[in-house]
Amino acid sequence: MEVVLNRVDQDFHFEARGNSAIPVHIDAAEGIGGHNAGARPMELLLMGLGGCTAIDVILILKKQRQVVDDFQIRVSGMREKIEGTEKTPFRTINIQFELQGNIDGTKALKAIQMSMDKYCSATAQLEPSSVITHTLLLNGEAFEI
Repeated sequence: MEVVLNRVDQDFHFEARGNSAIPVHIDAAEGIGGHNAGARPMELLLMGLGGCTAIDVILILKKQRQVVDDFQIRVSGMREKIEGTEKTPFRTINIQFELQGNIDGTKALKAIQMSMDKYCSATAQLEPSSVITHTLLLNGEAFEI
């Protein structure tokens, strides 16, 4: 896999393209001279994680013949500064799965767990340095076993 970033302006705005050739805009915060013309790099990490697990969960639920009317994921991450550097990687990440439809909650939780444990490569990439947790809202209600 390869991505290419091309600088768009004289500051921090880039247009990135991967194998899909679909452009993704990246920019820095206005506070350091960016123009708010794209997502921040660390936001993209959380977006990638959310997208990776969302695709897994939908595939698994479709195979189980569950009817998903709506699906939203909220990914939040807490960052921690590494002493002696300016690096602030994610140390904890929570993924909140919000599903609507005719869905068996136990099957939804199992699909989420299968994504986390077996399928999602983004989870595998981030787990060594971050604790990743998840919650499920099913038809507006917290679902737990």
